[in-house]
Amino acid sequence: MSRGKKKAKQEITWKEIKRQKVLLIWAALFVIYGFIFYYLPLGGWIMAFQNYKPKTGLFHSKWIGLDKFKFLFSDATFIRVIRNTLAMGTINLVTSFIMAIVFAILLNEVKNVLGKKLVQTISYLPHFLSWIIVTGILHDALSSTGIVNELLQKFGFISSQINFFAHESYFWPIVAFSNLWKETGWNAIIYLAAITAIDPSLYEAASIDGAGRWAKIRYITLPGIKPTIMILLLMNVGNVLNAGFEVQYILGNGLVQKVSQTIDIYVLNWGISQNDYSLGTAAGIFKSAVSIVLILIANRIAKRSGEESLF
Repeated sequence: MSRGKKKAKQEITWKEIKRQKVLLIWAALFVIYGFIFYYLPLGGWIMAFQNYKPKTGLFHSKWIGLDKFKFLFSDATFIRVIRNTLAMGTINLVTSFIMAIVFAILLNEVKNVLGKKLVQTISYLPHFLSWIIVTGILHDALSSTGIVNELLQKFGFISSQINFFAHESYFWPIVAFSNLWKETGWNAIIYLAAITAIDPSLYEAASIDGAGRWAKIRYITLPGIKPTIMILLLMNVGNVLNAGFEVQYILGNGLVQKVSQTIDIYVLNWGISQNDYSLGTAAGIFKSAVSIVLILIANRIAKRSGEESLF
């Protein structure tokens, strides 16, 4: 490249930088924010390899290597907690993912504009409620004197009241239902946006060819939102171990403790309640590492299948 062309290119670059300086400043601020609050705290992971004490701090605590990780994987409670977290995370992923797609498609089929907007608004509202309120509603509805027991008895499904929070077999379905009720409407927004981006002429052509609603959904809507589905699925796979904290912590009790505790609750009990910050950090590192591995595996599978991938 000649010196003249190189100089002209540099001038164009600086002109572009000056023209978009406001955007670049905002971008720089967000990069700095991300570095300070997302990457800088990762230095605290060193606690997992130390016998960390607040008095001695990070730089003077005794180095113990992988002892905390060895303790974790020899602890029967932690193994059970991993099982609970994976089970609830997988149930939440499957049910919420499928229901959001189904809800978005069904809502798109509603022709009455006013009715559609009303249903949309109502479905979004639970997302803005705190988990304290949601769990309170669930607790009242599923209590021995709650509306669920009353309806089941009235229609003859049960002869006596059921204490839903005293049986381990009910806990995971309760957690799954609470996530569905709270987040389905909100999660459906992106699928609705993807559906609106589909060319309307495709539906018109399908109608001319005699296609019904199911045929349009199967051959136009689902293929049209397939890239969005794949990207969101890959992103959500990494959140399998984020099964939740509030629902399990609030609704859990001694009777269902074996199925209600998650990794986050384990970290709370050990890392904060018992001041073992090193063990809590080790559990957190394990959770992050598994999430990264799951994303990489899912991304590799998607890439080999010729589907959309994250990278």
